[in-house]
Amino acid sequence: MLPSMNWMRSYKMQEMTITSAQYSQYQGENTMVQATIDGREYSVPLDPANRHYAEILRQVDAGTLTIQAAD
Repeated sequence: MLPSMNWMRSYKMQEMTITSAQYSQYQGENTMVQATIDGREYSVPLDPANRHYAEILRQVDAGTLTIQAAD
């Protein structure tokens, strides 16, 4: 028997503090975001199913974060 899914509805995702975000490129295409999240460095894939990328997009949409262009 599968566990109840009610816990998922009531689960509040922990707030992430993202202090920097910059695209990384491979052969001229953005492939990931190099981000500092809660004081740790992450290479975040451009996948909306990834919780870190989803939070980056949420903060960009909210106007509280800008993803810098790749160097």
